[in-house]
Amino acid sequence: MDYIVATTKRWNLIKFGNLILDGRWHLISSPSEYDQIAELNPRYVFFVHWSWRIPEEIYSRYECVGFHVGDLPNERGGSPIQNRIVEGIQHATLSAFRIDGGIDTGDVYLKKAICLNGGGEEIYMRVADLIFDDMIPAIVRDNPTPTPQMGTGTWYQRRKPFESEIITPTTLPELADFIRMLDADTYPPALIEYGNLRIEFTRPSLKTGYILADVKITEKE
Repeated sequence: MDYIVATTKRWNLIKFGNLILDGRWHLISSPSEYDQIAELNPRYVFFVHWSWRIPEEIYSRYECVGFHVGDLPNERGGSPIQNRIVEGIQHATLSAFRIDGGIDTGDVYLKKAICLNGGGEEIYMRVADLIFDDMIPAIVRDNPTPTPQMGTGTWYQRRKPFESEIITPTTLPELADFIRMLDADTYPPALIEYGNLRIEFTRPSLKTGYILADVKITEKE
């Protein structure tokens, strides 16, 4: 039996390369490869951190599974990890759902708790571990019937690049959270613009009374 994983992020590609499951597993990394889905006629297509539109002709014909850091139907929408951390929350729920025509609206296969401690990339790697080591194997093994979402739920707006500028944090813990949640290649790093200089912060470590962090200073173009 054939299965497809659609992903592009480095941490997901590493996990796919180490995937040991029965069946024939295939990787697609671009919408230009969508035609492979019809050729392979897979049992499941797993879309992991996928940023492109999925055509109806694909999700209506094949069982397509998406993953979202949110306790669906709550916390739908963009930047769920960053929005949770901004709210001061250090834990979340990772939901696996059947992709339909909406945004994070499909029937839910299963949910798992996940910790939001650590830097942004560390969190993404933790999500990848849970998806590839736990959730995908469970779906392939058990073929669960997904459950419809109930209620209207809540919605997050996707963060914009300009929101990486350090403006709102007013305490050291808030600032450390702000820096770490952006410490991955999915968003611009936390930054301050001072005159013609751009000051970027990564790898924060909250100490008693201060923060240690890496700083990169460049001239604005």
